[in-house]
Amino acid sequence: MDEITKIETVDQYDQLFGLETLHPLVNVIDFSKATRSVEYIRMNIGFYCLFLKDAKCGDLTYGRKNYDYQEGTVVCMAPGQVSGIDNRNRPAPRTKSIGVLFHPDLIRGTSLGQHIKNYTFFSYEVNEALHLSDQEREIVTDCIHKIRIELEHPIDKHSKQLIVRNIELLLDYCMRFYERQFITRNQANKDIIVKFEQLLDEYFQNQVAITEGLPSVKYFADKACLSPNYFGDLIKKETGKTAQEYIQCRIIELAKERILEGVQTVSQVAYELGFQYPQHFSRLFKKHVGCTPNEYKQRN
Repeated sequence: MDEITKIETVDQYDQLFGLETLHPLVNVIDFSKATRSVEYIRMNIGFYCLFLKDAKCGDLTYGRKNYDYQEGTVVCMAPGQVSGIDNRNRPAPRTKSIGVLFHPDLIRGTSLGQHIKNYTFFSYEVNEALHLSDQEREIVTDCIHKIRIELEHPIDKHSKQLIVRNIELLLDYCMRFYERQFITRNQANKDIIVKFEQLLDEYFQNQVAITEGLPSVKYFADKACLSPNYFGDLIKKETGKTAQEYIQCRIIELAKERILEGVQTVSQVAYELGFQYPQHFSRLFKKHVGCTPNEYKQRN
């Protein structure tokens, strides 16, 4: 089994590659200035990373998968996630890749700290990396450069605020570019929506709900070979509803049909749709329809 090295601080990461540490909680790194090379490592990092890969520099793994990373690709990682580098089958190249590392302690108590979970791309899988146009790459590079300028500036009372704001600006641009990527992959996204609908229908037709319970977003994301966050963001972008809302709407439509058929009791309908308790079903039904299942049956 491959050993996983814990890299808990920005300085530990800098030392690994022989890079200068400009700040204990944040750094902008330029791999062309690295004085050490790494042939192979798997690491559990304790901070956020965002890398702009300008050249292919070995096989980068994230979890157990390989990044499809090409020139002009942004890859992101969050604390606690496992990533790795594998240069064992090729000489370690000199690259122009740059990146930003920032520890959760840097953003604690700031606006970015409060909203960091909104940047769902930190939990995207390897096949969901952000591929940039030349203009987008220039914007990302400029944002990273501004963070570097602040790190090199003598520390004053404005330093932390300006560093964090510039990181937040960089992440906001990445969010915009991801949304553009969703749009430019429109046909692929539509195929995923169609597959989602088919899988959702099959889930109930094949009575999977009886044994597995209510369908989860993760279940369908796994079937589509996507991370739950990316899948959820894609569904939201295409339909205007979250994946969970989309699932619930389908459940309510099926519930209406079965209630009006009059063959089953409300409890039986709830059980076949995956609810452990009929009360939970009635609560969700009333939330969506405005009345209880029994009231709906009486009215129709």
